[in-house]
Amino acid sequence: MTIIQPKRFTLDEYHELTKLGFFHEDEHIELINGEIIQIICKGTAHATCLRNLLSKLPKLVRDKATLQSKSPITLLLNSEHEPDLTIVKNRPDNYLLAHPSPDDVLLIMEVADSSLSYDQDVKIPIYAQAGISDCWIFNLLDNYLECYSEPSQDNHGKYGYLDKRIVLPNQVVALSCFPDLSLDLNKVFPPKLNS
Repeated sequence: MTIIQPKRFTLDEYHELTKLGFFHEDEHIELINGEIIQIICKGTAHATCLRNLLSKLPKLVRDKATLQSKSPITLLLNSEHEPDLTIVKNRPDNYLLAHPSPDDVLLIMEVADSSLSYDQDVKIPIYAQAGISDCWIFNLLDNYLECYSEPSQDNHGKYGYLDKRIVLPNQVVALSCFPDLSLDLNKVFPPKLNS
């Protein structure tokens, strides 16, 4: 009997494929649990929310930390994600020597519309397993922010977060990594368009 199983890649194999030019520079891919995942096209609401965040967050964070967008973070031996936005600790080499690791990450932000269930069911458990203390999902389908904190593992070995808080788009939320800094969600969430 032949068992067919997909090939799972290690982080080193993934990096070697990248060095060999296996992927095109403009391809949007991530290594998630050993699988090379192609990221789907983003809708206009996703792009608008991300633009709004990129407009507001640098003014808030300034030189307290480094803000990166769609840049790799190395999470596990077989996972290297490119979250929509990540706030990482400042480092003298500005991450020239290596991508940020979980110890460097202060806050991960994902903007989700068509990718919502994937972000909630696949990415959030990986972030918890890696020990990322705080993650946000800008849920464009339900029109609110999901704030996850306190990574944990249950009795069945599944990873997740003990605390999930919902923040409405007309509210202000403090950055978990810098509680003195607040983000007005009214200036981040795009207005709902009539279908």
